[in-house]
Amino acid sequence: MMKNKRGQTLGISIIIGITILIVGLMSINFVRDEVTDARLASGLDCSNSTGISDGTKLTCLAVDLVVPYFLLLVLSAVGGIIVARLLL
Repeated sequence: MMKNKRGQTLGISIIIGITILIVGLMSINFVRDEVTDARLASGLDCSNSTGISDGTKLTCLAVDLVVPYFLLLVLSAVGGIIVARLLL
């Protein structure tokens, strides 16, 4: 019989965190493909720096930030799950 259940919940939260990390990192490939498709000439045409408006340039910059923000979201979720179990 285990006297300390905190060790069990910490182990389970680490396993859940690693699972979310793996699924999140696998999902980045799909997100990156969509970002690449959006930046092509048939979409936003981000490679044409002189022929597009300033709003489209800002949209291109925002689309470029999707992958780092997605990675930050995944890492924050994993860290939050693990730290939440440490503090309880």
